[in-house]
This record gives sequence, C-alpha cells and structure tokens, in this order.
Amino acid sequence: MRFEEKQQVAEELGTRLRDADTIFLTDFTGLDVKEITEFRAKVRDGGLEYRVVKNTLTRRAIEGLELDELDEHLVGPTGLLLGGTDPVTPAKIIRDFAKEHDSRPVVKIALVERQIVPPGSVEAMADLPSRDELLGSIAGGLTGSVAGIVGVLGGLIRDVMYMIEEVARVQAAADTEQGAN
Repeated sequence: MRFEEKQQVAEELGTRLRDADTIFLTDFTGLDVKEITEFRAKVRDGGLEYRVVKNTLTRRAIEGLELDELDEHLVGPTGLLLGGTDPVTPAKIIRDFAKEHDSRPVVKIALVERQIVPPGSVEAMADLPSRDELLGSIAGGLTGSVAGIVGVLGGLIRDVMYMIEEVARVQAAADTEQGAN
C-alpha cells in the first residue's frame, strides 16, 4: 500500500473512531477466514462495523483523538468493533460468537463513551438487556400506568354518570309526587 493510500485509510479510520460511541478492540487469533466472515456478518446484522487494520495505521488514526488508552493494546492481530450508543449489543455479539468458536474473538479492551471498560466488565455488560429492550420495558411500564389511569378515570366518569342518573330519577320522582298533590 502506498503512503497516500495509508494516509487515506488512517484518516477514514480516524473519522470512524471519532464518531463511534463504543469501541471494542479484539484479538481474533485462531479464527479462520470463514469464521471471521461469519463474525463480520453478525456484527453487520447488529448495525455495527468490524475493521481489521494494521496497528500502525490505527495508531496514526487515533492521533489527536484523545484515545491514547488504546495504544498499549494495539499489539498482535487486532480487530476494531465500532458501534453506536448501545454498548450492550456489541458485547452480546462478541460473547455469543465466542461461545460458539472456542472463546474467539477475545476482547482486549473496550471504550464506552471514551471510558475504559476492561474485558471482564464487557462480559458482565453482555448480560445486561440491550438499549432497545430497556426502552421497550420502560414504554411497557408507562403504557401500563397510562392504562391504569384511564381505567380509574373511566370508573370515576361511570360513577358520576350513575350519580347524575340517580339524582335525575329522584328529582323526577319528587316532581311526580309534587304534581300529584
């Protein structure tokens, strides 16, 4: 690869790293081409991106991005899993794939909103519900609360209607009785 091409790759990767809310560095040693292709497909299905770039180009890409904590982990084969605001989804993808493929890939380190997450915590993160699951749970709770309020208000309106009907019936009976006298 020529210098200009390397520079372009580093700049593009730098943009991707700057825009990513979650960054997972993985060691994919032990995975063959078919397995890496399968892993990339799972990552892509999760709306994420997996890149394998030479460590020197990655170092060049992180210059000026305040991602210096990644530098010491750029040793050996390194894959970059780049994601959005939900750090649980990539953690689950890595964990689930590793369960099926002899514990590969291995997480070297992760950054979630520029905060270091060690590999052990990534495993714990994978056990959490995803952002979409949490939002669905919250929405379900709110819907249940709203339905309860609607039920209570409906009951109150029904009670007021019965009370008005009863007052009208009593008034009609009183008017009939008064008219008879």
